[in-house]
Amino acid sequence: MSLYDDAVLVLKGYEDQEELRQAYLDHLAAHPDGMWKACPAGHLTASALVIDPERGRVLLTLHRKLRMWLQMGGHCEPGDPTLEAAALREAAEESGIAGLTLLPGGPVRLDRHPIPAPCHWHFDVQYAVLAPPGAVHEISDESLDLRWYAYDEVADVADESVVRLLEATRARL
Repeated sequence: MSLYDDAVLVLKGYEDQEELRQAYLDHLAAHPDGMWKACPAGHLTASALVIDPERGRVLLTLHRKLRMWLQMGGHCEPGDPTLEAAALREAAEESGIAGLTLLPGGPVRLDRHPIPAPCHWHFDVQYAVLAPPGAVHEISDESLDLRWYAYDEVADVADESVVRLLEATRARL
């Protein structure tokens, strides 16, 4: 199965955010290259909130280009067999944490946001990953900083998208 086919199946099975979910499916139907950064109309991305529920905290990255505190994530790559694998890969690469595991149940949220030209939209499929006990993070080239934040601190440093992702992740936990 291709990554494109996996994305369609994942989105068809996602039961929340009906209107936005349909916009993702419509985008893919209209753009066979809609998984890839080269698609000028926008493309799917995969992200993951790294969470440590035992200690009531999440790991956020200070994004090098955007200079915002965000969850880990990015573009799908040809070697990614699934959206889940892409999200897990991005989380591991950007956090430096080995042994991350996906929170069961598929995507936690969808978040479509504009990006600068030449592309126009990121259709982000957002997951959550659990950090193993004693996880040690390491800053990647894509980050200016990585920091653990208590749940109640996230709204003070991150935008509404991250806050909504945290709320949905906590509800699933």
